[in-house]
Amino acid sequence: MRIEHDAAGTQFVVSAAGVDLATYVYRPNTPLEESPKPYVYPLKTLSGAPVGVYRPWDHRWHKGLQMTWSHLSGDNFWGGPTFKAGAPGHGYVWRENHGHQVHRAFDRQDVSDSGSEVSVVQGLDWIASSDEVWIDETRTLRFHGADTDDGVWALDFTTDLTNVHHEPLEMGSPTTHGRANAGYTGLFWRGPRAWTGADVIADGGQEGDAVMGTQGAWAAITGEHDEIDGGATVLAYAGTTTAAAPLKWFARSSAFACLNPSPAFDTEIKLEPGESLSLSHRFVFIDRMVDRAELEPIAQEFAL
Repeated sequence: MRIEHDAAGTQFVVSAAGVDLATYVYRPNTPLEESPKPYVYPLKTLSGAPVGVYRPWDHRWHKGLQMTWSHLSGDNFWGGPTFKAGAPGHGYVWRENHGHQVHRAFDRQDVSDSGSEVSVVQGLDWIASSDEVWIDETRTLRFHGADTDDGVWALDFTTDLTNVHHEPLEMGSPTTHGRANAGYTGLFWRGPRAWTGADVIADGGQEGDAVMGTQGAWAAITGEHDEIDGGATVLAYAGTTTAAAPLKWFARSSAFACLNPSPAFDTEIKLEPGESLSLSHRFVFIDRMVDRAELEPIAQEFAL
């Protein structure tokens, strides 16, 4: 694996076997109403097939794979309108409450001697709509596991979110604010438009719409590409959290494909000043469509 930064200091690209697998945009040119934040896009399999989407018409603030928060003490670090129970328009209201994330520095960048993995440690500030820094984040992205014979590679995402505000932070989701089965918050992957209606397969025998709101070690979506032949599979691991609230899946393929191991699906997290929330997740990108019988051994192989 290789890493290459652009001259402008806005993004880097991780490649393997001659394919640009992931572009991490850490200084995005994003409108404020989309809550500017780093994101991973484009995302590709080892054959170069796309496994992500950027600014879809229905949710312009969805960008590949990104770490964010939908309800944070009244502010919106997710982007778009904010859900408020009882409000018109399905409860979503546009407000001037958008926070944003600012890249401070890369504390470390490592490429293994064997070239089998790339790790980057990043410092970020989460800045509220009041222009106050609320969260000091240390984020680690580890790109590894590239196997051209099996057509797989993996991305580990870990983060420590420390409350540097002078008040407790209330970390929730639309579900904690009254909307059922809308617990999206945290690390969120949005799949290609072609994967609308694709198969959702999860740990414990769960499938399809039944995965929403469940607890399980992993969940996956397997779909067919537009433009090029064949398909791919994205496998996500719930991972770990230091919060008392359990990790639950916001996962579906209708009206669009997405995977999100939500740390606050239906239980709000209260982060006291000086306290940290640590999260660890993994995504595996498989260069073919798989059924449960083939997926389960892969899920065991890459298990956290």
